[in-house]
Amino acid sequence: MSADGKSRVPGAESGGRRPTPSWDAVAGPSEPEPLSEQDRRLLDLLQRDFPLSPRPYAELGERVGLAEEEVCRRVERWQKSGLVRRLGAVFDSRRLGYRSTLVAASVPPERLDEVVEAINAEPGVTHNYLREPGPYNLWFTLTAPGEEELQAALERIKARTGMSLLSLPATRLFKINVRFEVSG
Repeated sequence: MSADGKSRVPGAESGGRRPTPSWDAVAGPSEPEPLSEQDRRLLDLLQRDFPLSPRPYAELGERVGLAEEEVCRRVERWQKSGLVRRLGAVFDSRRLGYRSTLVAASVPPERLDEVVEAINAEPGVTHNYLREPGPYNLWFTLTAPGEEELQAALERIKARTGMSLLSLPATRLFKINVRFEVSG
């Protein structure tokens, strides 16, 4: 916390796309809530078999023996606690013709909020993280429909922030999706 009582770690505020602090930047959550076998089955389904239907939470509930409203309550609670960070589709952007890069910046602490806001204004920015210590303290990924669009987005971010950026395009894909088996 700063002297004005505001969090100085980007991502601590609610709303908007803010960097997610890394575990080494902030303390982790307190004691995690115990998960029932039903919770574990639901978490597995959320990761690997989310229904594409008008009422996906009702379908998930049927499969694990819960009412639709209870599934929604659990997912919301898990999101608030940080157990579930994001619900969304994962696409192989390369197969769709997109280009992406990991970008690093060395941002003075007093400019973090301003620079984060400017970076997050770019539609292709994802996975924006504060990392310390080291010469680069802000890392994000940037994805665009092609190489020209990617370079143009990098230039827009440089112009908005006045920051020097280190672009590290992937030369080899190591993963596209991570799933955690939580049920037996």
